Amino acid sequence: MLNPPSPTAAAASVHAEGVSDDEFRAAMSRLAAGVVLVTAQEPPLDPDDPYAPGGEDAGMTATAFMSVSLDPPLVLVSLRTGSRMDDLLDEQPLWAVSVLAEHQRQIAGRFAMKGRVSDRLLFADLACDRGEATGAPLIPDALATLECRTEQRVEAGDHTLVIGRVLTARVPSTEGGPLLYYRGRYRHLG
Repeated sequence: MLNPPSPTAAAASVHAEGVSDDEFRAAMSRLAAGVVLVTAQEPPLDPDDPYAPGGEDAGMTATAFMSVSLDPPLVLVSLRTGSRMDDLLDEQPLWAVSVLAEHQRQIAGRFAMKGRVSDRLLFADLACDRGEATGAPLIPDALATLECRTEQRVEAGDHTLVIGRVLTARVPSTEGGPLLYYRGRYRHLG
């Protein structure tokens, strides 16, 4: 006779494939990932009225970001379906990415907080440049910055994969190493 599942195992969500949410999270936490800040600017509330308030800046920390193609230059970011950034990039095709350096842990943490304050307050004291192609905020001393235009959106489980064509790519800083995320914490090489 088989032993009954422990209360912990019973509480974990087990998928038809047999893997639980906790097992999947634990396995994926062993994959080191670079940390980026994805940003976009909301479209103006009334684009036909030059006096209408402009759109607010929005940003989120992401670790699921990767290069897809060299020709044409494409990148991919994975966004939780229904998140503020997913909804915004469904409406706004222009967005940007700042590849964060190891000394930018506070920026990553600021834009990854659960129950965080409004994006307006998150950007209030943060030095940013404006992307020439997108108008999106860029971190001036990031390891690299990319401005993108959405080419395709792919629904994948509880996430949306947003594939963007790279419009500009810059390397504003060569100082320091990358900020990494590994086993649930920000890390650096070394």
